[in-house]
Amino acid sequence: MIRAMQITDYDQVYKLWKTIKGFAIRSIDDSKEGVERFLRRNPGISVVAEEDGKVVGAILCGHDGRRGCLYHVCVDPEYRLRGIGKEMVVFCMNALHSEGINKVSLIAFTANDIGNAFWKEIGWTKREDLNYYDFTLNKENIVQFNQ
Repeated sequence: MIRAMQITDYDQVYKLWKTIKGFAIRSIDDSKEGVERFLRRNPGISVVAEEDGKVVGAILCGHDGRRGCLYHVCVDPEYRLRGIGKEMVVFCMNALHSEGINKVSLIAFTANDIGNAFWKEIGWTKREDLNYYDFTLNKENIVQFNQ
């Protein structure tokens, strides 16, 4: 079952994030408080996939009024290759479109071979004409990569 993410899903979503090899989790942004703030700002457009009461996939989805963005797209490795990821992406794209958003983007680590193959397979375009920049405003927002 694919449905909108609620803050009550956080514990299961966080547990899922911790199982994904190479996944990056930020100490502040990905805390329960950080995710709750994100969901309040972007109600009804983040998604979970659930089977037998277990969260097996999740996407944080938001927008700034002009462009949407997908974050932390993941499916439990035991549930991959069953269309769950694509279903979740379609859910987010439809939710964004219903809010008048006409473009959506995401960032995938270059070393994420599985993720990059997924995005190519479902028809997303890899941009070669951009440089991505960021600036850390809060040094305590530490990134931890799952091994």
